[in-house]
Order: sequence, then C-alpha cells, then structure tokens
Amino acid sequence: MNATDLRPFVPSRDYQKSRAFYQALGCNLDDANDHLTLIEWGDCTFFLQDYYQQQFAENCMQQLIVIDLDAIEAQLMAITDIEIRFEPIRQEPWGRVIYLWGPAGELWHLTELTKFA
Repeated sequence: MNATDLRPFVPSRDYQKSRAFYQALGCNLDDANDHLTLIEWGDCTFFLQDYYQQQFAENCMQQLIVIDLDAIEAQLMAITDIEIRFEPIRQEPWGRVIYLWGPAGELWHLTELTKFA
C-alpha cells in the first residue's frame, strides 16, 4: 500500500465557530459539502465535520509538526477577534510544544520536534 495522505475528521460543536477558528489560524477552507470542510494547514489537511459527540471531541488529539514554534506562538497571541485557548511553549522530552484547544475541545499538539524527527 502506498499511502499519500492521512485526513482525520475533526468534530465541531458549533460548525461556523470552528470554521472561524481555523480560518483565524491562517488555514485555508474548502467546502466539501454543507457539513464537511477540507482544512489546509500548511501542507497538511484534515476534514472539519459538522458533528459533535462530547466524549469523542474531548478525546480527539492531533499533533501538527511545525518548523518555527516561536512564530506560531506569536501568531496565536496576536489573534484578538476570537477566543483562542492555548498553553505557552513547553519543553517536552520529544521537543517543544504548544497545546491548543479548538472550540469543540479537540486538542492540537503544535510541536517542534527535537526527537523522533
């Protein structure tokens, strides 16, 4: 099997609020249909779905590997038009990470790897 991409489906409690959240992060949004949006975050993609199940949403985690975590932190701190919940850069055994929560409770590990790279 030669896989070329992995596109997880991320839940949303309020679909329009989640769309605005990812747009504020600088993502490109492309509607697949009325209940599904393809999100492009750099070279990575995932689907935002108009679906919410609390237990799933609060256990949904993704790790996004980035090159410059300091620039990402500055970008997050500059967003003022919507609520952004994140923890400042933290050193972990595998690298530096920002924990960022989306509107449905989904957790992003924005990571600059120093191990497992």
